[in-house]
Amino acid sequence: MTSAPSADAPLPDPTPSPAVRLADVTLRYPRGVVALDGVSLRIEHGERVGVVGPSGVGKSSLINLLNGRAALDGATVSGSVDVLGVDPSRLGERARRRHAARVGTVRQALDLVGSMRVIHNVNAGRLGRWSTVRAVPSLLWPADTDRAGEALSLVGLDRSLLRARVDELSGGQQQRVAVARLLAQAPTLTLADEPVSSLDPTTSEMVLELLADPPAGHDWTLLVSVHQPALARRFVDRLVGMRDGRIVFDAPTASVSEADLTELYHR
Repeated sequence: MTSAPSADAPLPDPTPSPAVRLADVTLRYPRGVVALDGVSLRIEHGERVGVVGPSGVGKSSLINLLNGRAALDGATVSGSVDVLGVDPSRLGERARRRHAARVGTVRQALDLVGSMRVIHNVNAGRLGRWSTVRAVPSLLWPADTDRAGEALSLVGLDRSLLRARVDELSGGQQQRVAVARLLAQAPTLTLADEPVSSLDPTTSEMVLELLADPPAGHDWTLLVSVHQPALARRFVDRLVGMRDGRIVFDAPTASVSEADLTELYHR
């Protein structure tokens, strides 16, 4: 027979910790540039959230805050930041590496090494989970070839490109290699900063669909910034509109009107 819980026992938390929780966050870069101003945001596990707004309003800074890059760039942060249970700006080097393995990022700059082969760039998504003993030899004898080839296939590239140098590929192919690297990493939280900026409309839809509805084994939470709201709203549950470092609206996609978007972009 199970005894009743003590009256003094703590009650279970009815609201599990979200994937992302920001409370009144201000992000300030050196020389006083304020990139985020009083931002509060909550993203539950499994949600697909799109961030829209004109260029230079803080979308990339929001992503850099969540993956810890802003702190490495010398930014100072006030307010409360919780990303998968931690504040990335307060982590030491070893803890930051473990956390980075759980947070995948696709940036406009792609962060690919052009002089290296595709397989090494795809496998870079696994480095946070590999020991140094395994990672260093993989530069000569690539590991997880099958996994890398499968990731390429999922983004519409032939496995024969595994041995090609990245700088021999077109811009669109390089963009898809960056997404393949993300699939190889299999993060808990995916942050995508304009991931379709150099892709044609058909491939853009394919990549966003892959990010929003990844294959089995890649059930991540997604935050994606997209410059084209009409494209973003087809693949996300919520739209967050930003302007001047602030959140102007945060609502289910279906409730964001064309008037809201026009006001956001043309105010």
